[in-house]
Amino acid sequence: MPLLTDRKTKTQYDAIVVGSGAGGGMAALILTLNGAKVLMIEAGRNYEPQTETPMFNTPEMAPLRGDRTPDRFFGYYDATIGGWQVPGEPYTNKAGTEGNFWWWRARMLGGRTNHWGRISLRFGEHDFRPKSRDGLGVDWPMTYEDMAPWYDRAEKLVGIYGEANGIENAPDSPPGVLQPPPKPKVGELLAKRAGKKHGVPIVAAHRAVLSVPMDGKKLAGELFPDNPKAQEIMALDMSTRAPCFWATNCIRGCSIRANFQSTTVLIPPALATGNLDIITDAMVREVLVGPDGKATGVHYIDKQPRRDCVVKARVVILAASTCETTRILMNSKGRDRSGLGNASGELGRNLMDSVGTSLGAQIPAMESLPPYNEDGAGGLHTYSPWWLVRDHAKLGFARGYHIEMSGGRQMPGVTSLGILDSKAKGVYGTKLKEAARRYYGSTFGFSGRGEMIPNKDCYCEIDPNVVDQWGIPVLRFHWKWSDHEIKQAEHMQNTFAELLSEMGGDPKPKSGKDAIQKPGEIIHEVGTARMGFSDQDSVTNQWCQTWEAKNLFLMDGSVLPSNPDKNPTLTILALAWRSCEWLMGEMKRGEI
Repeated sequence: MPLLTDRKTKTQYDAIVVGSGAGGGMAALILTLNGAKVLMIEAGRNYEPQTETPMFNTPEMAPLRGDRTPDRFFGYYDATIGGWQVPGEPYTNKAGTEGNFWWWRARMLGGRTNHWGRISLRFGEHDFRPKSRDGLGVDWPMTYEDMAPWYDRAEKLVGIYGEANGIENAPDSPPGVLQPPPKPKVGELLAKRAGKKHGVPIVAAHRAVLSVPMDGKKLAGELFPDNPKAQEIMALDMSTRAPCFWATNCIRGCSIRANFQSTTVLIPPALATGNLDIITDAMVREVLVGPDGKATGVHYIDKQPRRDCVVKARVVILAASTCETTRILMNSKGRDRSGLGNASGELGRNLMDSVGTSLGAQIPAMESLPPYNEDGAGGLHTYSPWWLVRDHAKLGFARGYHIEMSGGRQMPGVTSLGILDSKAKGVYGTKLKEAARRYYGSTFGFSGRGEMIPNKDCYCEIDPNVVDQWGIPVLRFHWKWSDHEIKQAEHMQNTFAELLSEMGGDPKPKSGKDAIQKPGEIIHEVGTARMGFSDQDSVTNQWCQTWEAKNLFLMDGSVLPSNPDKNPTLTILALAWRSCEWLMGEMKRGEI
């Protein structure tokens, strides 16, 4: 990708976009397609999935046989450089708080979109009105009806497989928007049969993976009807994406551009406009503010020569990921010492992550299966949307969860045959090989992803005593789960145990307190600069525009007022598109 390798920038841009993931990539694409001159600043290194993705490598071809490395927590083939610990970039947790928050940072072009699970679920009607339904949290400053057209556009652009099921609060897409889903795998079919007996719907997943080729010309015309240049660029770009060939885990990235990554779907056509410059290895320290209170640009550290730099723009968009965006604001000089955009006192507050637990078991019916390709679409083919939307009064917790599932004969790795320690203990030679063939791929597991309700004990602030290697003050986290999340986690465990037992397994469920995963471990943190109806209790309006500086926008998970039981990426994409279209209108009218 053409970058500013000489580290030079223009004197003035129409917009600076900090971050290159879902929100930053979408912002850059929509603005550049509309003719704006944009500078994208990324804290991590450059990344080219077409040349860097080992699509057909098997584990024995990789260092450590594909096992994890310090900068690839999920294994050598994980496309993301980064993790919960980044050398030279610490964060802290307040001593004495109940839980330690794990903060994931992706340090490469494309951010978390390079390795995410690609589960793409629309927030539902109830998700935009949580307080109105049960009195907890806050309502969004828009409705599902406001967002639905932008979900349509994002799904068409990205390419998402799935189907309509008519389940309450799990919105269907209009006909012709989704691509056909792949068929369920063996373990998923067994799970589906068990789910039917226990009243748990298991349906086709919605994932950002192409199952068929895209009709670029048709889609570009639908998405950009009044922009001939955008149609030309997007028609060519979308038509050159290939559908999945069902043989490589998406976590590696995708050299054929079948799955969604910012680096394969958003950034290439943005560069093709000629309106986008990109600087990688550039750590933004603060947003600069003029005497009139408006943003004038950003101050960043060029990491390679370790020098301070300043760039100017008419508009600044922070999309650095939830907590990084908040750290930048807290380190910027706003109306008071607490940071830019914090007139309401809500900056850093309302930190949320998805509630997560997992449970698995060995399934005898999956033993001794014949060899066949079960890699599939690089992730799950089916999932369970929350099916007890109207039962919370008797459940004892306010919000729900969806279920993800995995198992079967996928590409083996270093730990794939750990089951032999229990099923073939002490066996060696020919009998060990026989046991390996029998038991390999015979485990199946469920994972829950549930909604957390924001509470006063979960937030981040600037640590007064610690800075990173660039001299930038770091974040300090505070955390405490509420009873709603603990009870929800226990319900997950009991549900998973019922399903696994029905499948023939012998699961060992835990209590909710013991089973709930660490805060931040699910990597769905949102909410620290939430949008709202008023500058009295929120950081931005519904257009992701900060109340304090009208030319400063936040376009990542930080603006989400709640964290529904759906993965947030699709909503971040749709929100960024919606906000950028509004922003372009304001800029053309001279309002910004």
